[in-house]
Amino acid sequence: RREKEVDSQLSEEEEKPKAAPGPIPEPSLAELIKGFAIQALVGLGEADNPLTGKREKNLDWAKYNIDMLQILEDKTKGNLEVQEKNMLVQFLYDLRMRYVKAVS
Repeated sequence: RREKEVDSQLSEEEEKPKAAPGPIPEPSLAELIKGFAIQALVGLGEADNPLTGKREKNLDWAKYNIDMLQILEDKTKGNLEVQEKNMLVQFLYDLRMRYVKAVS
């Protein structure tokens, strides 16, 4: 009986999500932008996939995340602080250039 309880507890522990290393940053638009940009880099094969630890190209995923950043830019036009706008414009430009290079 005790062995079954231990097995059950171990199974439950394995199913729990692992805590991310380091502190979680404060939610902000800048963090949201960075999150989409990082996922685009993962899709471009320029950053490790956090699930596999490997660099794998998935240009559809890269394009999806670039498009999400474009939607953010379109929907927040006129409502961003200068720093946020500059960050978004710079990331979009850089990621688009990397995407064009990757598909050609």
